[in-house]
Amino acid sequence: MAKKRVLLLSEGFGAGHTQAAHALSSSLRQLSPNIQTKVLELGSFLNPKIAPMIISAYRKTITTRPRLVGYMYRHQKSFNRFTALALHRMFYTSTKNVVRQLRPDIIVCTHFIPSAVISRLKRLGTNVPLCTVITDYDAHDTWISPEVDRYFVSTPEVKRKLLNRGVSQAKIQVTGIPIHPDFWTHPGKNEIRERFGLTEMPTVLVMGGGWGIMNDEVVHDYLTRWRKDVQIIFCLGHNEEAREAMEQNPRFQHKHIHILGFTREIDKLMEVSDLLVTKPGGMTCTEGLAKGIPMLFHQRFRDRKKRIANTSQHKDLASYPFFGSYR
Repeated sequence: MAKKRVLLLSEGFGAGHTQAAHALSSSLRQLSPNIQTKVLELGSFLNPKIAPMIISAYRKTITTRPRLVGYMYRHQKSFNRFTALALHRMFYTSTKNVVRQLRPDIIVCTHFIPSAVISRLKRLGTNVPLCTVITDYDAHDTWISPEVDRYFVSTPEVKRKLLNRGVSQAKIQVTGIPIHPDFWTHPGKNEIRERFGLTEMPTVLVMGGGWGIMNDEVVHDYLTRWRKDVQIIFCLGHNEEAREAMEQNPRFQHKHIHILGFTREIDKLMEVSDLLVTKPGGMTCTEGLAKGIPMLFHQRFRDRKKRIANTSQHKDLASYPFFGSYR
């Protein structure tokens, strides 16, 4: 029997979208040996020189102009034909060749840009089923296209939002946000502590440093004032500049402070932590909910991620707590 080919498309604007694609890929391969998967960050794959600059500019905007990003998020509209055409011609002209070469039986998008790009190809005659996984606890209009055959959404609230915008109920399935199966397991804590050189004591895991939430003296002061009594783990992702700066800063040179770069073992760090401080992204929140870890959301992202915070607060697991300079 020929293997079914599933092409999963994402973008690098936030690690969560691609993590969701990899989580789906892993689960599909576990589901059946007759499923073959491939994950691509489409823009980076097609434009390896330009895409990193665009992503870097996006991250800088989130860090320095969060209110502007919040406004843009609240007022995003679906791509009109002109915008879709311009986007396609500037960055995605080779997408049709990728689809032709890989010959997928189905395409699954975990970011709205590749979903829009494939939707345009479908309008022009490409015949392939298209599924879109909304990796957030909200859904702006850019996720929506009549060419999408099936939407997988996080909550009934997101389903209602799509229904209100004219999407057929038959196209929507509430599944939650896909996360790696490891987040549903509970490995031994002593082994994890030994692996990372941690002490058995109250532990706070801080994530989002790769997106700049650590670039603020108020945040530094608030978190490190507890270092004598609380173990703090900073995960800075691919932000090597921030990691080097923190490692050289005397206030972070303490036996109870651990500074990490990118790691694929977030599930283990959550397992041994008592509190998660983070920006309220859909993927991280879902992972935290799976682990049952209380969460504090960074105030800077209140406008942009209010829907996520409200969803989590209904479960009594998260709140916006602190950093008065952003209120």
